[in-house]
Amino acid sequence: MGDDSGPYEGGIHIGGYTAEFQIYQRGGRNPVVFLHDGLGSMRTWKDMPRDLALATARPVATYSRQGHGWSGPIRARRTPQFMHHEALAALYQFLREYEISDVVFVGHSDGASISLIFSGEYQWASGLVLIAPHVFVEPETIAGIEEVVRRFETTDLVQRMAKYHRDPEATFRAWSEIWLDPAFRDWNIESSLPNIHCPVLLIQALDDEYGTLAQLDAIERGVSGPVERLVLPDGGHSPHLSHSDQVTDAIIEFVTRVGRGPAGTGR
Repeated sequence: MGDDSGPYEGGIHIGGYTAEFQIYQRGGRNPVVFLHDGLGSMRTWKDMPRDLALATARPVATYSRQGHGWSGPIRARRTPQFMHHEALAALYQFLREYEISDVVFVGHSDGASISLIFSGEYQWASGLVLIAPHVFVEPETIAGIEEVVRRFETTDLVQRMAKYHRDPEATFRAWSEIWLDPAFRDWNIESSLPNIHCPVLLIQALDDEYGTLAQLDAIERGVSGPVERLVLPDGGHSPHLSHSDQVTDAIIEFVTRVGRGPAGTGR
C-alpha cells in the first residue's frame, strides 16, 4: 500500500470505472477498508477513517463506488445483483491492486452487505464491522426509502447531497430505483454467511428507519465466527455519525483486537 503516511488521494480503475480513493498510513500491515452506504461516498465517513488510522497506526483506505462521490458515473440501470458486482469485481480489484488480503472491513448499510458478500466468497477478512447492515429486504426498508424519495422531491436533500457527489440526482435515483424495484424484494444474501469465520461487530440503532434488529439476528445466526453487538437507543440509520465518539471508540477497540493472525482467522 505504499511506504508513507497519508492522507493520500487519487483515482484507480476498478470494475470498469475510475474510483476516487483515500488512504491514511499507507505503510504498515493489517489494513482497514471502509465501504460506504447507498447514498454515501468516501467523504461521508467524515473523520472516522483518519481517527481510526491515528488510533491504531494501521493503514486505512476508503473509496467511492461507481456513481458515488467523484467516481465514474453509472452507465446502466442497476440490477438486483449490483452489490455482488461491487463485492466480487470492483472491491476484489481494489484489494488486489494494493495487495491487501488480511483486512478489516468497516461497512455501512449497502457497504456492510458488500463486505458480507465478499467475505462469504474470499477468506481475506480478519474482522468485520457492520453498521446498519442488510441481508434481506424488510417492509421497514421499503417504507423508509419511499419516505426519503418524498423528501428528495420536496426538500433541499439534493443540494445537501451535492457536497458529496458530482451528480447527486443520479446517485439518488440509482439507489432508490433498484431498492424499490419489485424484482429486488427477494434479494437475500444469507447464503453468504456460513462461510464467514472471522469476528464480527454489529452496530445498529433501535430507531433505524431502514431496518430492524432482525438483520442483526440473521447475521449472528448465520455466520460461523464470534459476534458482538452495539445496539444504540437512537441514532437512525447512521449511528456512527449521530454517536460518533461512542461508535468510533467501539470500532477502534474491536480493530485493535482483530487481525493479528493469518487472514481469515482473526486470531
